[in-house]
Amino acid sequence: MTDRFTVRSPVTGAPVGEHPVHGPEDVCAAVGRARAAARDWSACGWAGRRAHLLSWKRSLARRTDELASLIRAETGKPRHDARAEVLLTLVHLDWAARNARRVLGRRRVPAGPLSVHQRALVGYRPLGVIGVIGPWNHPLHTPMGSIGYALAAGNAVVFKPSELTSGVGELLARSFAEAVPGHPALLQTVTGHGPTGAALARSGVDKVAFTGSPGTARKVAAVCAERLTPMLAECGGKDAVLVDASA
Repeated sequence: MTDRFTVRSPVTGAPVGEHPVHGPEDVCAAVGRARAAARDWSACGWAGRRAHLLSWKRSLARRTDELASLIRAETGKPRHDARAEVLLTLVHLDWAARNARRVLGRRRVPAGPLSVHQRALVGYRPLGVIGVIGPWNHPLHTPMGSIGYALAAGNAVVFKPSELTSGVGELLARSFAEAVPGHPALLQTVTGHGPTGAALARSGVDKVAFTGSPGTARKVAAVCAERLTPMLAECGGKDAVLVDASA
């Protein structure tokens, strides 16, 4: 039986949800499914991916209240702040969907004086599977800065949210599966604590995008170094501040 952990409200301490602890075998299985899904997704082409991602954006927009309520429950932030995060998430996804081809599409470049009679082209191919490790403080907006762009470029994604905001991560993957039928393994969420993130970095993904503290980034980078897995890190390291009423 898979172990489970409880996410609690930072405001009241009340349980918000229970989630499985995914171990290395679970994570590797998710990456394997994502790799198979990435091949079909890449074959969709720029126009196909754009249409699917804009459909997902519209679906997320219709679920603004649901997403904001869950963000608020798991992070403790005010409702207007949670709703603003959903709107910023939609901006991320919209830009990625509409601009991926312009940024990454094949283009002609100068061939150079030694190849004056030749034509030179630059194009980009999807890496394959991207592992995304997200933070607790902006559990939807910040990960979408990696997830949306990775998907728009033709990659699959396995997302490990913070153990404090696992419900948001699960809802994000579920919303994609509902909005983009036929691609259930393209965006998957794995949940757990630090060892789950380490398992994702060690699973053979083609790149890791991490947001969190510098200390944790060093640990993830050390694991990525074992396989020379490229890593993109955004490090903040700021925790919440509690101000007492008598301050």
